[in-house]
Parts: sequence; structure tokens; C-alpha cells
Amino acid sequence: MADISANGKQYASEEQLAYAAVLDWGMKLGFVVLVVTFVLYLVGFAAPQVSHEQLAQLWSKPVGEYLKATHTHTGWTWVAMIGKGDYMNFVGIVLLSGVTVLCYLRILPIFIVARDRVFTAIAVLEVLVLVLAASGILATGH
Repeated sequence: MADISANGKQYASEEQLAYAAVLDWGMKLGFVVLVVTFVLYLVGFAAPQVSHEQLAQLWSKPVGEYLKATHTHTGWTWVAMIGKGDYMNFVGIVLLSGVTVLCYLRILPIFIVARDRVFTAIAVLEVLVLVLAASGILATGH
């Protein structure tokens, strides 16, 4: 939480600065990975799972038809296809979506050392919920 110093200026707390530092680093790394993997895809560094021609034909199809026509699946099956040009960019997406977990893990020790049980519990719960959601265990709509 931001505090007010004796001269009336706001400054960020230790946990805010720590969270922001990890977020800044993770966002920049994720963006660079997205750009690099997209360029690799554009120049044909690795063959895509779905060719450009096939993609143009399938773009407007419902997701079920698209998945069937391209022989792809939902969930974490993309990891097995990471060598495909059109799946490489998932690495950057995972970095960007996972940086929040890293931020919470970074500030957790600060809360523990400060013996702030409420914020410690919130940070632990945030990490657990985000990891559980990302795991696919709670997947619905199949």
C-alpha cells in the first residue's frame, strides 16, 4: 500500500516495488518472446500445424469443426506441438499470463517476514487459484 512520507509525497511500499519489478521484467520478456516467435513463424522457421492456406479456409468455422479439420486438441496438448511454427508463440502467451503468479510468489516472503497473515493468506490463495485454473483441472464445457 502506498504511504505518505513526512513531506507529503507518496511512495510505494516494498511489496509494491517488488511486484512491479517482476511484472515489468515478465511483461518485457513475454513481449520479446512473442515478437521473436511471430517473426520465426512468418519467415517459416518451422512448419506450422495449420498451413496459411488452410488457416484462411478454416478461420470462420466453429471451433469444433476447426479442431477436427486441423487435427488439434484443446488444453495443454499445445506443449507437444511447440516445435510447430504456429504454436511457438504460445510460449510468450504463457509467460505473459503466468507472470502474475511469479509476482505473488515474489511478494509472499515479504508478507511472511512482516508476519502479515492476511496478505500472506491472500497471496497463497491467489497463487493456488491461478495455478489450479491454468492446470485445466477445472475445465468445463467439453
